[in-house]
Formats: sequence, structure tokens, C-alpha cells
Amino acid sequence: MTTQVKTVQAGSSSGGARAQLAAPSPDVMAEVERLLAGRTRDVHLTGELRRLFHQRSWPQTAKIIRSWMAWMAILNVLMLAVSFVTLPRAVTAAMLLPASTLLLVAVALLFIWRNPHPYWLQRSALAVGMFLILLSVALLGFNAGGEFYERYLDVMLFVAITGIIIFSVPLPWTILIAAAAVGLYVVFQFQNPAISIWSAVNGALFFASGIIATVVARRTMTILAQKAFLLELRDRKRVADLAKANQRLEHLARTDPLTGAANRRWMKEILDDLWVRCKATPAGAALLMCDLDDFKNLNDHLGHAEGDRCLVEVARVIKGCLRQDQDRMARYGGEEFLVVLPATGERDALEVAERIRMAVEAAGLCNPTSRVSPSVTLSIGVAVKAPGAGNVSPEQLQRQADAALYLAKQAGRNQVVVHRPVVPAPLPTPGETDVPTRQNPPSGPRCEDIPATRDALPFP
Repeated sequence: MTTQVKTVQAGSSSGGARAQLAAPSPDVMAEVERLLAGRTRDVHLTGELRRLFHQRSWPQTAKIIRSWMAWMAILNVLMLAVSFVTLPRAVTAAMLLPASTLLLVAVALLFIWRNPHPYWLQRSALAVGMFLILLSVALLGFNAGGEFYERYLDVMLFVAITGIIIFSVPLPWTILIAAAAVGLYVVFQFQNPAISIWSAVNGALFFASGIIATVVARRTMTILAQKAFLLELRDRKRVADLAKANQRLEHLARTDPLTGAANRRWMKEILDDLWVRCKATPAGAALLMCDLDDFKNLNDHLGHAEGDRCLVEVARVIKGCLRQDQDRMARYGGEEFLVVLPATGERDALEVAERIRMAVEAAGLCNPTSRVSPSVTLSIGVAVKAPGAGNVSPEQLQRQADAALYLAKQAGRNQVVVHRPVVPAPLPTPGETDVPTRQNPPSGPRCEDIPATRDALPFP
């Protein structure tokens, strides 16, 4: 089994942060499902799952072991200080060597578990260190003698049980620590001159039963921790799958399924966001309304499949003419595309529009029934919002681009027209005649002559 690793190795110098999990491979997730489908007591991690569990649990385990070692060192120093005050000098002198050994071992283990090291090294160091700590505790009682002999053996029992319970290490290492504790207890208990052989046997049996119960409890805690880890892996996988599904749905809801361009809904969000940013940093914007000439005739003559292919190719050509990091394009209608050019003035907008028109014409897409050219052509209306041009809404700018597109259609198609607002005639000054003079009508259509809705447009 392999794993697609997307995170760093577990553990840190502080050990306080929870380690991030790697993204498990399908084989690992299949093993997770198999283990969760069985009984809890049969949970046993192997291979990659065991490595991931170690990676996940190391920071917490290391922090617990370091804390336990620190408290052992502190309690050892306090106990030795109290002994120097309350016990005879000969007794305290005999206790000095094992107490110092215990202190050194605890400090050494604290530093070994401070940072991640090879798996075998840290486990071996913990087993050897626990043996030396338990031996030091037993030697404290052995050297002190008398009532302290039995008392320190009981302390050794307490130290062994607490260590086994809180050290979240694999079962073989737990059993090794437990065996060392039982062995030391039996050796020192049978050498205790203050009790009979049968008392030593009873004490050894009691100590062994307590250690065995502790190992069983530790094993149960480990199984539950491993099952919780498996559940976490499964939940993370389900959450990731759900997030991917939501992303796919969001993408489908915001894009045109045919061309892959943004749809009207996404374009509205883009425009709203652009207008918010323009208020903060006024830089202007331009809209290009692009419409394929005589597209209905192409569909009727060559079929809808060829029409769809033409739309896909035109969308690709338009996208290739834009700045990929700034400009945006959307399929706005059946054969209409809306292009947004942020921070663009009239001159640059006209250059982009002309480049798009020429690129579509040069693509040579067949349209034999077109009244303009035997290939597909494009008419483009341009509307520009100059920096600081007042409260021009996106809808108003779109209507201006639509009006310019109408003029491009009316003027013969396959051309670019920019929207220019009509400047009202100046009012007569006092003293001038009030008789109106006859003026010739404008030679071409004006933006105010355009129908209010696109449905009234007579041009395909």
C-alpha cells in the first residue's frame, strides 16, 4: 500500500500541535473500511496504517512521556531532600547513588523524546530507561533497609503501573516494560529479610496480577485509540469527497456546459465584485458584447451539432485574445459572449475587440449562408466606464454595450462599434431667435433610437 503524502512529517520541537495526516491512498482506505467493519477487539494496524497512526499520535505521546519524566525527576529530588533532613546520614548516603541514577535517566529520556527520532531508538531508550528507573527505586529501598525496603518496592509498583498506563506505546514494548517490573520485584522481594518466603510469593503474585491488569487496560486503550484514528480517517475522506462534489456542483452551476466559459450567473458575480473593487480603487472597466453574425442560418443549414462546434471554437478564440489573469468571458446568450476588461480604457478596449473580431474571422469557421462572409464573423459592441465616471452600474454598462452591438449589426455586421453618449444641444442664449431652424436628420442610427429590449432587434 502507498500513500500520497501531502503533509510534513509528524512531530515538532514543542510536540504540542496535532500532526496533520497525509492523504491516504485508496488501498489504505479499503483497509480502513475492512477494519471498521469487523469487531473492535480485532483492530490491528499494520504497514502504512501503523505508520500513519504513529505519525498522528507521536506529538501527544512524546509530550506525555516528557511530562512524566520531568515529574519523576522533580519528585526524586524532593524525596532525596526530605530524606537528608529526616533520615540518618548513613542511610541517605546509601540512597544517593540510585537517586542520582534515576535523575540522570529521567533527564536523558526527556531529551530523547523531545524531537522525533528513529522508531526503534526511542522505543528501546524508553524500555531501557524504565528498567533503570525501576531498578533505581528498588535500590533506594534495598540500600535504606528496614521499613524502607518494602515501602520502596511498593513505590516501584506505583511507578511501573503509571508508566504502563499513560505511555501510549505498542503492546510489545508495554509487555517488555511490564516484564522488567515484575522481574525486579520478584528478585528484590525474595531477598527481603523482613518477610517469609510465602509472604514474598503472595506479594509477587499480587504485584504480577496488578501489572497484568494494567497491560490489559493499556491494550484496550490502544485499540480504542486506533479505532478512533480509523474513524477519523474515514470521516476526513468523506468530508474531502463531499467538498469535491460541492466544488463540482458549484463549477457546473457557474459555467456554461458547452463552451466551459462562465455563465450569466457567474458573470453577474464577477461584475458585482469588480464594481466593489472599482469603488475602492477607481480604475475603470470595459464591456464587449460579442454576437455571431447570421448564426441562426448556420444552425438551420449545417445543423445544431455544427453550431455547437462553432460556439466552442469561437469561445476558445475569444479566450485566447484575453489577459488570462485579469479579463473574463461569459456565454451570455445563445450566440452572445460578454467580455469584461478590468482597468481598461476606450483605446485598449477597441484594440482587444478588433483583435477578437479578426481572430474569429481568421479561424475560417464555415458559415455558407452568411450575408457577410462565407466564414463565421463577429459583431462587437463596446462600452467603457472611465475612471471616476460617476455611478454607472454594471447593468447600465451592459445596456450601452448592447446598444453599440445593435449599431454594429445595423451598419453591416462584422465590425466593432463603441458606445458614445449623445450630447444634448446647447440651449439658445438670450437675444437669439426662438424660431427653430430646420436641421437634417442624422445619417445613421443613434443609441437612443434602439428598442428597449433585445427581443425587438430585427437582426440575427
